Formats: sequence, C-alpha cells, structure tokens
Amino acid sequence: VQLQASGGGLVQAGGSLRLSCAASGNAFSTSTWGWFRQAPGKEREFVACIGWNDDSTSYAESVMGRFTISRDDNKKTVYLQMHSLKPEETAVYYCAARKPRYKRSKISSDYTYWGPGTQVTVSS
Repeated sequence: VQLQASGGGLVQAGGSLRLSCAASGNAFSTSTWGWFRQAPGKEREFVACIGWNDDSTSYAESVMGRFTISRDDNKKTVYLQMHSLKPEETAVYYCAARKPRYKRSKISSDYTYWGPGTQVTVSS
C-alpha cells in the first residue's frame, strides 16, 4: 500500500483546508485510516481515524467539531476537512492505514502504512 497526501498549504487562522490521501493497493475498503500530525519539536499526535467496516470515526478532543474525516472507497481516498484552523495546528499532517480488518486506533504505532506527509501552516 502506498499513500500520498495532498492539500496542505498556507492558511490564515480561522480558515479551512481539505487534505486528501490517495492510496494504491487492493485493501483500501477493508482498512482503518487515520490522520496524524507532527509539529516541529513535538511528538506525532493523533488527529482522526475512520473505521473500515462501519465508517465510524474518532477524533482528538482538540479538533472535535472542527475537523471531519471521510473516505471514498471508489476513489481510494481519505479526506480530512479542517475548519477554524489555529496557528498551533501548524504541522506536517500524515495519513496512515492499518492492516486490513483492524479496528480504529489513536495509537500511531498501530498503523502500518504511512504517507510522506503534507505541510499545513496556519498564520496568525
């Protein structure tokens, strides 16, 4: 499985961005997908994930109500819609996938496949 995230960029505080993660391989529809982010000097942190079997979702408390994760199995793409962005959310955002048929998880080490990341910069 290869992942490629896109959609990052520079946005003003309060603005919106939509990240996309396109996947190759045959296991897209049976994989749990997640978004993580890593700011300079900080550890990678969980943002959101979406389950493979029922599209159930989980979010970090800090983004709840502002971010939405979704998936399009036909396009093999996962999205992260972000609203009301804050300067402290400036980071490299990574999409990741678990092996097929594993449940949702907020733990980065549970994810096997990772994309190279896309930079999101929120200016104040």
